[in-house]
Amino acid sequence: MSRAVSRPGQDAIARKGWLAAHKWLLLRRCSQLGILALFLVGPWFGIWIVKGNLSSSLTLDVLPLTDPFVLVQMLVAGFVPAATALVGALIVALFYVLLGGRVFCAWVCPVNMITDAAAWARRRCGIKSSRAPDARTRYWLLLGVFIAAAATGTLAWEWINPVSLAHRGLIFGMGTGLWVLVALFLFDFLVTSRGWCGHVCPMGAFYRLLGKAALLRVAAPARAACDDCMDCFAVCPEPHVIRPALKKEGQESPVISSADCTTCGRCVDVCGKQVFRLTHRFDQRSSS
Repeated sequence: MSRAVSRPGQDAIARKGWLAAHKWLLLRRCSQLGILALFLVGPWFGIWIVKGNLSSSLTLDVLPLTDPFVLVQMLVAGFVPAATALVGALIVALFYVLLGGRVFCAWVCPVNMITDAAAWARRRCGIKSSRAPDARTRYWLLLGVFIAAAATGTLAWEWINPVSLAHRGLIFGMGTGLWVLVALFLFDFLVTSRGWCGHVCPMGAFYRLLGKAALLRVAAPARAACDDCMDCFAVCPEPHVIRPALKKEGQESPVISSADCTTCGRCVDVCGKQVFRLTHRFDQRSSS
């Protein structure tokens, strides 16, 4: 157990090699940094591939993309969105409905790199105590975001949204936004593992609701080979999603069906027995 908590994935590295044991993590970092780079090369170097930010953008002066979470806030606040904003929100919403809303959390959100760093530091320092907020907290905060928008007639949440602060900070300088991101890191590091993404973030709650019936899933087809090393639980940002598929608790399907799953692929990476794989929700194959 101590190996799994402090250094998960060592068996996978020995069996598969370092690159194969970090494949999905490296692809996620390329995705996150690549998306940021597309936004930043414009203001930094004058190469305008993408104009705007993660809330609303225009790619190659043709493709509009709008965060549907922001669009709902606009509607609640009483704004009348432009037609391009509506089209952009529809494109993004359909994408996450098909692939899974929390794919945003693992593959796009820049704050994920901060929370992953906090989780890594927490494991390496052997911090085990945890005071996690109730899992419903993020849904109450999501409701609070919409109430604040309606009450103020503004996108009130976007002034303190860590995702927006991180993006604006990279372009214009961090300022006070830096302290918000530092506080978020310390919360995950000292108070509770994966506390922000798993229990607090209203944006993650919104995307969870958006992708309940998503096609892209992680499955445990070779669950009979599991040796209970717990490495997958140690690295998973939402570890409660693993057990039903892995241990047949409440379901026979090897597919992780919970909308909380971020499809990050870390369980696939760190499993030396190759129990997991990325697949689709209709893949019911199992070797057990």
